[in-house]
Amino acid sequence: MDLPVDEWKSYLLEKWSLLPTSIQLTISTAETLSDIFLQSSLLLQPQDEMFLKRLSRGYFVGKDPEAPLFYREEGNKKFQEKDYTGAAVLYSKGVSHSRPNTEDIALCYANRSAALFHLGQYETCLIDIMRAQTHGYPERLQPKIMLRKAECLVTLGRLQEASQTINDLESNFTAKPALADSPFHILQRNLHHLKIKIQEKKNLTEIFPAALAKAFEDMDLREENEKISSASSSVSLCTDPLKGRYLIATKDILPGELLVKEAAFVSVLTPGEMQPLHQALDSKWSTKVTNGDLYCHQCLKHTLATVPCDGCTYAKYCSQECMQQAWELYHSIECSLGGLLLTLGVFCHIALRLTLLARFENVGEIIRKLCDETSLKDISLPENKNMVKTLNYGQGESEENGKIVQTPIPGCDVNGKYENNYYAVFNLLPHTENHSPEHKFLCALSVSALCRQLEAASLQALTTGLKCSELKAVATPDFCPDLDIWGVAMLRHMLQLQCNAQAITTIQQTGSKENIITDSRQVRLATGIFPVVSLLNHSCSPNTSVSFISTVATIRASQQIRKGQEILHCYGPHESRMGVAERQQKLRAQYFFDCNCPACQTEAHRMTAGPRWEAFCCNSCRAPMQGDDVLSCGNRSCTESISRDHLVSRLQDLQQQVKMARELLRNGKLEQAVRRLLGCRHKAESFLSAEHTVAGEIEDGLAQAYAALGDWQKSATHLQKSLQVVEVRHGPCSVEMGHELFKLAQIFFSGFAIPEALNTIQKAEKVLLVHYGPWHDDIQELRKMKSCLLDLPPIPVGPSM
Repeated sequence: MDLPVDEWKSYLLEKWSLLPTSIQLTISTAETLSDIFLQSSLLLQPQDEMFLKRLSRGYFVGKDPEAPLFYREEGNKKFQEKDYTGAAVLYSKGVSHSRPNTEDIALCYANRSAALFHLGQYETCLIDIMRAQTHGYPERLQPKIMLRKAECLVTLGRLQEASQTINDLESNFTAKPALADSPFHILQRNLHHLKIKIQEKKNLTEIFPAALAKAFEDMDLREENEKISSASSSVSLCTDPLKGRYLIATKDILPGELLVKEAAFVSVLTPGEMQPLHQALDSKWSTKVTNGDLYCHQCLKHTLATVPCDGCTYAKYCSQECMQQAWELYHSIECSLGGLLLTLGVFCHIALRLTLLARFENVGEIIRKLCDETSLKDISLPENKNMVKTLNYGQGESEENGKIVQTPIPGCDVNGKYENNYYAVFNLLPHTENHSPEHKFLCALSVSALCRQLEAASLQALTTGLKCSELKAVATPDFCPDLDIWGVAMLRHMLQLQCNAQAITTIQQTGSKENIITDSRQVRLATGIFPVVSLLNHSCSPNTSVSFISTVATIRASQQIRKGQEILHCYGPHESRMGVAERQQKLRAQYFFDCNCPACQTEAHRMTAGPRWEAFCCNSCRAPMQGDDVLSCGNRSCTESISRDHLVSRLQDLQQQVKMARELLRNGKLEQAVRRLLGCRHKAESFLSAEHTVAGEIEDGLAQAYAALGDWQKSATHLQKSLQVVEVRHGPCSVEMGHELFKLAQIFFSGFAIPEALNTIQKAEKVLLVHYGPWHDDIQELRKMKSCLLDLPPIPVGPSM
């Protein structure tokens, strides 16, 4: 995903192993990225490039003229099954393979509009109808799509437009009798019903929902930092010889306070599990849904109505505006490289995109520095009076008006301001000395292969902001610097990403759509570079919480932070998810440091039987079991002992049983699921602690099953037991606790347990506000439930649920 596909990695690692020791030593001891890149790129042979091309062809991103019909028919099957979401995605795949202004694309847009109509997405449905008509929707089918348009307009309360559409449709029948075939009477009846609807609505006040843009209102920083863009005035940037740059609080900070709101300088959508064509068994066209089918590749907005790139099937957008913006910034170069970029991985893709975006920031001085490092001083660049003159700021000083200005913090400009720009990205550490020689060789050859493809396609398009049509008229080879310079920059970025890439996540709902209560999980949506977020150091028990809306990262205080205290962020290994040994191993492998945070220090000096959520218990007295290979009961009066391997085997068997029960639950076999889960619960009680993660999963599954059966009291009882496990593992104020409280509120609400529901809503809202702010979807849903309950008339006091 992040790195190249396994076949290319294995190929290059084998190539490395076969190199003479002297060449390996030359690359291993190279002092600069320039030396590493140039020495490695000299080893890239034509047969290596041919092998990579064969791999890239497996990730086909071209348009297949036979695919639209296939996807339209598959979408029609989903539509008949009333799976309108699945149908919309398949119609979108058909759109991606269609050429503009063809019947294929018009029919796919029209069919998708029907699916969107049934999903209640009326505004988007109207846009798709317009798209279908723009691309030449067949005249014989116009009445059907115009009727759908009128229905959308009526539902949205746009009655004048609806009346005009109906009049136009009736005029078409009069002017073109050929349209008056057998469905004509059905259409007439539908038109009559629509006219009645319009009359009924004319005396009603139209109410429109608030704009989604409100989600960003609360995200505005109350007082932006004068020295750190995208940061609150409550924080300050410092530097230290041992831990580098870091942020501290300039005042006491309360839980929930917004500290950073930063848009990604670059983000690349994570493609998900894309199967190469040669591995596809059922069809050469995949019907599998990935993130790339559901999210805009530019702004990461969720959408079922994607707009495809005209040149490839991979890049999809939420609107024409996002598509155009992406094309002008980077996709005009990336479009023809789609299969290659999917083969080389997300990090290589981001490295390319960073370098492409650098064109718009006048980074000539940075290029000159790279020229010096690579001894390519014969390269001539055009003079530009506006070029950035801050290259050496990260090294301690720069010249301004003939004076030396001290700037001790790398990435800051001459005035000491740290901004979200390419200069800040360039100054993120690549940790060249910490990466293994094999890894540097893999990255260098991958970048070199990409550079050669760029050179073959259009070197001029890489180094200017011009479109291909304009390049032919004005560009000359003498205008462009050597592509090796850009290769060194891309290698630097690729190495930076291991320690500085930020996973952009989203909360996705899981489970059956028929379930009253929703389950959710955090999934990685994209990978981005956030220069300001990268300033935060790691803690396994951080004092901040990170969330995302679109490509914007927000960092809030998750607890009270005292003035002078460091602002800390978790890089992934969290104390609630893994033990200290595993955390240290992961941090050392990826980030090259040993963590010395309070959580690690406390656990390292504390002799325990392990976390409570992983603990085994005695079958006789329920006390915790302790030991290594052979576990003994922690109760001195109990003599029970058992091998760890036996308990681990029992745990694995139980986990398999829980998985089978979950599958029954997903397939709607509720009674069978309940019986199996109750059996699992009985087994768990014999050897697992009550706070064990698997015990919590069992209780959560029972809660979902009973909710689906409408037994709200049993559902609430089991979910409250699951909540105890979540609280032990993640803490009472964690975002995980907030999500579980949200589910419990849904259950109490559905069971009309009004006092319990209001109490749980208050708790859930208090926790989630700290992590997300007031405009998050879950908080809005909680407030709707609260408003609904408060508006209910008083009811006689009786037993709950």
